Amino acid sequence: MMNPTPSPEKPRLHSWWLVLLGIFTATGPLSMDMYLPSFPLVEKALGAQPGSMEFTLASFFIGLTLGMLFYGPVSDRFGRKKPLYFGFFLYTTAALGCALSDSITAIGLWRFIQGIGGCAGIMMPSAIVRDRLPAQESARALSMLMLVMGLAPIVAPLLGGWILTLWGWRVIFIVLAAFGGFCLTTALLALSESHDTEHEPPLRLGSVLGNYRYLLTNRTFLGFAMSTGLTWSGMFAYLAGSPFVLIDLHGIRPDHYGWYFGVNAFGLIASSQINAYMLRAHTPTEILRRALWIPPIVGIFMFILSYGELIPLPWVLVGFFLFVSSVGWIAPNAMASLLATHGQMAGTAASLAGAMQFLFATIAGALVGTFNNGTDQPLAMVMAACGLGAWLSHRTLIGLPHPKRPGA
Repeated sequence: MMNPTPSPEKPRLHSWWLVLLGIFTATGPLSMDMYLPSFPLVEKALGAQPGSMEFTLASFFIGLTLGMLFYGPVSDRFGRKKPLYFGFFLYTTAALGCALSDSITAIGLWRFIQGIGGCAGIMMPSAIVRDRLPAQESARALSMLMLVMGLAPIVAPLLGGWILTLWGWRVIFIVLAAFGGFCLTTALLALSESHDTEHEPPLRLGSVLGNYRYLLTNRTFLGFAMSTGLTWSGMFAYLAGSPFVLIDLHGIRPDHYGWYFGVNAFGLIASSQINAYMLRAHTPTEILRRALWIPPIVGIFMFILSYGELIPLPWVLVGFFLFVSSVGWIAPNAMASLLATHGQMAGTAASLAGAMQFLFATIAGALVGTFNNGTDQPLAMVMAACGLGAWLSHRTLIGLPHPKRPGA
């Protein structure tokens, strides 16, 4: 095992540890997307009502949100590796629990636990990147981690469908358990500690709540966290509403939907890599400020068009592509800028930003379903609101005075 203290060497952007963090980050999209093709078969096999498996996805998101608030303070106090050990162990155990479940309720409970465990692999890489790299290089590194966020949603459903066809739905969770075990093993053997905890104060509930209160009243933190969180929420609204818009309203064949989904995922991948190149000449805040114009313009344009009978399919496709692609410029630069201003609190800041992101995403997805009126207007409305909210958050909050950290 490597030395558990941070390396004194200048970190390189294309290092093996960055590849390892990319694998850890895949925990989220693999867990969310791999078992989607199994929903109808699981419901039939367990004698459940159609649509009941969606509860298990919601419980996973709730686990992610709560887990985010737990791992951040713990990692700031005890380092990044120990929370990863705990998280991946919990994730692996819960995946096996899902494989052995005999009811939708049991799967939902195990998925909740799996979310609590799996979020360690989602949020900890951001804190580790901040520990090892300065702001400019952090943004480039996070852009490269976005490759996973773009590729995994394409690969995961295909892999899940292949496993489902050959071996059945329970094997999907066994594969996820094996993935969790692999991540746990590599974290134990191949990842050195990146956060110096020697001078960290004892972990107390009062101090944790004080740090969260400080961040929630810190205009700079809120500006960056809400700009990235609301942009992600607009993309989650797209994930929730695009199947209805494309398949039911525009008549896209269900077996062709994946191709349209893949084109947008490619846009996310391409923009994140273009962002990494642009960071050689521009700062993260410069790129972020310009990119934040894209979601509100696209969302408002689609919302205006939705007052007609139906948004023409070419405009729908262009709108989806531009909105999703904008995440590749906004997310890594906003997160890098956020963490650059809260270095010693990187774990707490990353966890709170992640919790806000998943909370906003859950609300956005729910709003698309709540306001469903058989048209494309609800999706366009939510995307426009998220895009405008992201732009306004950055515009009004960044750069204004903010209170001091407790005890500073």
